[in-house]
Amino acid sequence: MSRPARARSPRPLPPRHLRPPMGWNSWDCYGTTVTEDEVLANATFLHDHLLAHGWDTVVVDIQWYEPTARAHGYNPDAPLVLDAHGRPLPAPGRFPSAAGGAGFGPLADRVHALGLRFGLHVMRGIPRRAVAARLPVAGTGFTADEIADTTSVCPWNTDNYGLDHDHPGAQAYYDALLTQFAAWGVDFVKADDMLFPYHEREIAAFARAVAGCGRPVELSLSPGTDVSLARLDHLREHATMWRVCDDLWDRWEDVEAQFARLARWAPWQGERGWADGDMLPLGRVGIRAERGEDRTSRLTHAEQLSLMTLWIMARSPLMFGGDLPSSPAETIALLTNEEALAVLFHSTDNREVLRERDVVLWTARDRDEEGTRYAAVFSLADHPRRVAVPLGSLGARPGDGVRELWTRTEVAHDGRTLRVDLPAHGAALYRLAL
Repeated sequence: MSRPARARSPRPLPPRHLRPPMGWNSWDCYGTTVTEDEVLANATFLHDHLLAHGWDTVVVDIQWYEPTARAHGYNPDAPLVLDAHGRPLPAPGRFPSAAGGAGFGPLADRVHALGLRFGLHVMRGIPRRAVAARLPVAGTGFTADEIADTTSVCPWNTDNYGLDHDHPGAQAYYDALLTQFAAWGVDFVKADDMLFPYHEREIAAFARAVAGCGRPVELSLSPGTDVSLARLDHLREHATMWRVCDDLWDRWEDVEAQFARLARWAPWQGERGWADGDMLPLGRVGIRAERGEDRTSRLTHAEQLSLMTLWIMARSPLMFGGDLPSSPAETIALLTNEEALAVLFHSTDNREVLRERDVVLWTARDRDEEGTRYAAVFSLADHPRRVAVPLGSLGARPGDGVRELWTRTEVAHDGRTLRVDLPAHGAALYRLAL
């Protein structure tokens, strides 16, 4: 018989570049309609309850520049708020501190005062209204209509045209856009409509603007419908993280589809860039969102735990999509389990090692503690079941202690087999060590 694997004191967070980005994003709960007060409420909760666990970024998602934004979709030909050079400005009715040309500077200052980083979403290209008005591109003699590629449009949003990157004004527009973001104090940019299809020149131009803006900015690319490992070198050169799927919602079929995707990308995760399984549709979502009504996540507790376990074992970025102040305590407990998060922070060689009918196994090892390994056992079955796992398939030794990290309990075994009782769509996450 083995001796039990005991709880350990929390380990310090590794440097940011060695761990995936983590934070809150307004999309799943507020869609296009989030307000300044709602951003600050979530930022305050993040500071008070999650910052010590690595959650440090607040992201305002799409159409913060749209004064008529609504739940459940986009308004065609929306009356976007733009400056004289065609760059988006926060809608002052939703972001009152932006009045008088202050932009997101005052809001970013308040987020920074909480010890957090401030991020925002932006669409690929240049606003169509700037093109129609022939607005000048900052710092150049060009106008927006000269640099737009009006044949390059987003299939699901009518705000922007793509840019003609054979024209020097295209890079100048992105440069001016990122210079403005840097002046506001932006630390993180989610650039959308970049990967479906894969807009190679747009990505490179946007990344050049990020690199030249005079402020360290992490770049996230979305959505991931058309991303393959063949693009890995280009993605690593230009971005901090990139989506590997379309929008993920609180449906088990969305979560289950991520097992194959994240298994492909997990071996390549690390400080050169992070494949992103998308936001966590947990807690209170749908308040004024694109899909569904105000609700608590429709995923069962077991499914939520499986989602978190898969994202952690795959070392995906963790961006929480629910409204933090009104989310259930059991949801917050998932986000603050330091033993589970230690796997995200300190593991390496993460990979799927078995997929047999409705059972999936993942393993990893600790980057710093020789002999410490991690394992996850998933059941994709629609009913409770017992899984018998040979310890050797998890990389364990007969004398290893086994600790289940979500329940914080030591698990007995006979030195040969680990027997796991899992609910429908359930998972268990283990640390194995002498």
